[in-house]
Amino acid sequence: MVLDTPSLYFRAFYGIPESITAPDGSPVNAVRGLIDMIATLVRQHSPAELAATMDADWRPAFRVAAIPTYKAHRVAHGNTEVVPDALVPQIAVIEEVLDAVGIARPESPGYEADDVIGTLTHQASGAVDIVTGDRDLFQLVDDARPVRVLYTARGIRNLQIVDEAFVTAKYGVPGRAYADFATLRGDPSDGLPGVAGVGEKTAAALITRFGSLEALLEALDGGVTDGFPAGSRTRLAAARDYLSAAPAVVKVAHDAPLPAADLTLPAKPRDPEALVRLADRYGLDGPLNRLLDVLGG
Repeated sequence: MVLDTPSLYFRAFYGIPESITAPDGSPVNAVRGLIDMIATLVRQHSPAELAATMDADWRPAFRVAAIPTYKAHRVAHGNTEVVPDALVPQIAVIEEVLDAVGIARPESPGYEADDVIGTLTHQASGAVDIVTGDRDLFQLVDDARPVRVLYTARGIRNLQIVDEAFVTAKYGVPGRAYADFATLRGDPSDGLPGVAGVGEKTAAALITRFGSLEALLEALDGGVTDGFPAGSRTRLAAARDYLSAAPAVVKVAHDAPLPAADLTLPAKPRDPEALVRLADRYGLDGPLNRLLDVLGG
């Protein structure tokens, strides 16, 4: 099981009131929420291995170089992301808690958590469940292995199982073609413009007809006119530069450099003394006891 940890702690932060505080009055809603999410996931799915991936770089330079608008609307200043003031200090606490419990939190300089997830999934020898609220990771589903996304849009207790059949039913494209489809459609939440005038239906029709973005561009460059919905060929030609650059942004990396890490689910805390200090300082006895009960069981 691979966790898109930033996706989960943002969800916890916005889903649990900031009035949930530590003894000193500082908010711990995201910390408590994430711990309980992990406990629920482990209890329901019993993974043998668990990785809580982190963002070493939320807006990697290689993606900005390809598409300068990538996440530009989420920049606070410099290369710092807009993050609620009450959440910022909680991220460090989350990292301390994960380390003390013994849950691996892999990250890679210059890469996003998505890329770490893509790399771990590529390296895995068996089945993988990816827990995220980010549709970008639908591109990793693979029934043959199998790789699934446990999608959190409806909450941790009501996860949607995303496999190739789900992608096909929802978006009308082959199950592993989500990245190509998303490139054409664009994603305003990430600052990806897509092809002007090409919405979900046209994007799905194009990918279904040609099979992949690469094959579509070969047809476009080769002068093929058949198979293009009305008006779409002209729009695609006008967006040719974007279509050359965008795959490097949309597709998650499979080769992010990762240090060796033990992903085995810990049966007991790695650092019990540190965990006690964290529990006392931040008032985390309840959620940590729930997590440790699940891990020890």
